[in-house]
Amino acid sequence: MAAALVISAPASGVGKTTLTLALARAWRNRGLNVQCFKSGPDYIDPAFHAAATGRASVNVDSWAMDSATISHLISRGADADVVLAEGSMGLFDGVAARGVSGTGATADIAEMLGWPVVLVIDPSGQAQTAAAIAAGLRDYRAGVRLAGVVLNRIASPRHEDLVRRALNDAGIAVFGALPRHAEISLPKRHLGLVQAEEQAEIGKLIQEAARFVSEHVDLDAVLQSAASWSPQPVVNGLNVTPPGQRIALARDPAFSFVYPHMLEAWRAAGAEISTFSPLADEEPDASADVCWLPGGYPELHAGKIAANRRFRSGLRAFAETRPVHGECGGYMVLGAALTDADGIRHEMTGLLGLETSFAKRRMHLGYRLAALAAPMPGHKVGARLRGHEFHYSTILAQPDTPLAVVHDATGAVIAESGSRRGHATGTFFHLIAEDR
Repeated sequence: MAAALVISAPASGVGKTTLTLALARAWRNRGLNVQCFKSGPDYIDPAFHAAATGRASVNVDSWAMDSATISHLISRGADADVVLAEGSMGLFDGVAARGVSGTGATADIAEMLGWPVVLVIDPSGQAQTAAAIAAGLRDYRAGVRLAGVVLNRIASPRHEDLVRRALNDAGIAVFGALPRHAEISLPKRHLGLVQAEEQAEIGKLIQEAARFVSEHVDLDAVLQSAASWSPQPVVNGLNVTPPGQRIALARDPAFSFVYPHMLEAWRAAGAEISTFSPLADEEPDASADVCWLPGGYPELHAGKIAANRRFRSGLRAFAETRPVHGECGGYMVLGAALTDADGIRHEMTGLLGLETSFAKRRMHLGYRLAALAAPMPGHKVGARLRGHEFHYSTILAQPDTPLAVVHDATGAVIAESGSRRGHATGTFFHLIAEDR
């Protein structure tokens, strides 16, 4: 049996990831096996979880996944002592229209699994009002149980006392209070945290966060508030078909946004994955039967990608006879050109006619449901694919045949339809699951 908890908050930017990493490492330092999960469509946080625990983390998503898929994914925590699911945005934040098993809200996962919630509350600029917010979250949905709160960015002992008294009066347990501590701040960029693999000192930062949180949070009380959990037998696992038997996967700081559960599902189905680095001017494995370019930060490396002739010519040669698919940033690199933040136009691989600009920034964010009008690697015509889109690039031209009819979570058709030309296909959304 594992002790299971959900780490959530009233909003983004409150400190969920830092607390999750600190708790996970602190308990690992005590000799416990800790398994983390990420609720929602975040392809960055799971790598931080793995750095803190030494165990791979995966996403669970109530909008895109059915309960059988979620149960299959969390069963990886069967041998753990502690299981932590880190939420996204605020506890009840999801989309307006229900998806496969929920709206994508962290509360869906908490209720579905029966795991109590530890709230991270940042009472900056307030005092007793923080208790009103916590009480409102506690009472908003009957199936979601609040274990208690951890206060973050406390200004002073007097500030802490005021907030603690109000929470105690509301009958809400306070597990600890964290003063501001710059040494455990995680660096950010336009799509979220700077990736774990790009931070040479990430191990030291997580260790310092664990030390700091251990001093200010009652770790034993947090554990005692957890649910006792063991996975139930799962009839059906992941509904994922690999894009090929041998997959050449672009992997480096410009191409890293791929959900861990997808790679695991490909391997579980018997596929072999070989990685290559476009930034190092490498070309895809010639023995592969499909090439996959995930998203990432090509807009930060556009000049280097444009200059890497071996990569570009190797990819074009590969696409003459075999499928190549790109997601978001990968899709942009399959296109004709990418304009960077300084307004400089860089020639990309030209497998598709797509032209994008990072100079003209506009946020594109949300769940996507795509009905394929043509096949793409691993999926047939008519397949209904669920995914998530998050980028700031603007389409200047998308002249090729649309790959799919794409709807947002409200059912509205959107312009980011993806493209196909020859053996090349691409989408702006990151694939999470296919409807059964």
